[in-house]
Amino acid sequence: MTDEKKNIEIEEADVITLEFDDGAEIECEIMGVFDYNGKEYIALIPDDGSDDVYIYGYKEVGEDEFELVDIEDDAEFEAVVAEFDKIMMEEE
Repeated sequence: MTDEKKNIEIEEADVITLEFDDGAEIECEIMGVFDYNGKEYIALIPDDGSDDVYIYGYKEVGEDEFELVDIEDDAEFEAVVAEFDKIMMEEE
């Protein structure tokens, strides 16, 4: 979790570029959007060679536009990660 704001640029249907306040950019593949407790979240796989998965709140703001929302609450973040892990286990 970070307090940095992100600007989203859609490059392809399934890849976005995250741009952080410090100017760092990273391309991420969109793994998917999932619901938890009535809210939508998105899972992103960074193209940095790591096994990391980034999880953010997801909010549609237009036909082909969306915003990523930082999950500020630690308990909410842990619950969302647990739900993501559960979904991944079910798909295996």
